[in-house]
Amino acid sequence: MVNVPPDGGAALTRSRATRAVPAALGSTVVCLVVLALLGAGVRSGSEAQMRLDAAVSEALYVGDDRAGGLGGLLEVLTAPGSWWFRAVVFLPLLVLLFRRRSFWTAGWLVAAVALVGPLTSLLKEYFGRVRPDFSEGGARLDSLSYPSGHSSGIATLVAVALILAWPLLASRARRWALAGGIVLVLLVGLTRMWLGVHFLSDVLGGWAFGVAWSLLTALLFGAFAEGRAALRPMS
Repeated sequence: MVNVPPDGGAALTRSRATRAVPAALGSTVVCLVVLALLGAGVRSGSEAQMRLDAAVSEALYVGDDRAGGLGGLLEVLTAPGSWWFRAVVFLPLLVLLFRRRSFWTAGWLVAAVALVGPLTSLLKEYFGRVRPDFSEGGARLDSLSYPSGHSSGIATLVAVALILAWPLLASRARRWALAGGIVLVLLVGLTRMWLGVHFLSDVLGGWAFGVAWSLLTALLFGAFAEGRAALRPMS
């Protein structure tokens, strides 16, 4: 049983819901603009963007001669951006939602979490950027680079989790959850560059797409406060 502390009653809840929708819509537009602008720079070979990407990659890449323990640690830290990690986290929740007959919430969860990977792959094909190429190793992966799938995946996972949990959390818990989510998103993005598999633009573009997709699907399904897909405390 989840108890939510009173915070001003139904009128305040409706007021917050009214503010949440335009804020989410505005954030979605901003993120899509960031994705498009970075993508345009990738396709056009923007000199300034390419120089910055190269400089950041060279500064952060830990090299192929890294100690085995460090390589293993980086693989563990980057795992939350993987599709299988999202499945492990959200499949039990999906079962719970069906048992609660929260079908709209379950539908949003499937749309947001299951489709972000394929859509990111389509964007990769469109922008057609190859992985970083270091003289002493690097990614050596056949898949394309922009936007980063791990970055879009972790941004989606965190954004969806926060939207789902927000109505159930007290104010202090919300701050901790938000801080923890931001740290996790940043950490996964950094590991992609530490491992030499992505440029800075790829990571930023992945974050932007993940947040935009999460918010867009949340708006379409009504996952914000008082919406048909929003979680509510069980009485």
